[in-house]
Amino acid sequence: MKLLAGLLALILALPAVASEATPAAASHSAISDEEVPGSIIPRYLLQDPYGRPVSTEDFHGRFQLIAFGYTYCPDICPTTLVEMAEILKALGSKASRLQVIFITVDPERDTGKVLKTYTEFFDPRILGLTGSPQLVRRAADNFRIRYAKVQEPGASAGPYAVDHSAGMILLGPDGHVIRKFAFATPVAELSQRIGAYISER
Repeated sequence: MKLLAGLLALILALPAVASEATPAAASHSAISDEEVPGSIIPRYLLQDPYGRPVSTEDFHGRFQLIAFGYTYCPDICPTTLVEMAEILKALGSKASRLQVIFITVDPERDTGKVLKTYTEFFDPRILGLTGSPQLVRRAADNFRIRYAKVQEPGASAGPYAVDHSAGMILLGPDGHVIRKFAFATPVAELSQRIGAYISER
């Protein structure tokens, strides 16, 4: 019920995003828990909503929970952000040791201002990052995230969706990958596992 209420509230509160015409919903590739974390290069150099450079090193000593997506995403991304907000709430005081990050795969539309409005709606502690198309692509490649524009057949311009990998990636205080969580992993399980990792370190 909380998830449904959150999604409904998003539609009502952000009409500019929710009402944007997009092609038929693009498919999303789930991140698998079984994928080898060592295949990821946990590194990014992007910009925060105010245009300041942000890199993995800025959060040394803290855990990072990272998801890739975009603000015009009709379903997967708002669901993921609702889950991230629920995780922060469930962690209580432990949440101070976790930085939650949402990296756009649609830098052409997701400016810093747009990202800030979007992420703060779910929880002010969620940090939205963007950058040039080249820097976003490099970050996605490092994290083994696939994404591509999807437009209606025959359309040369106009509204588009972005097909992208779904899921969350947890980095430890040393910046190394701890685990990749597949999309639709229950929030209670995510909170329990992340809380346990924080308690262990």
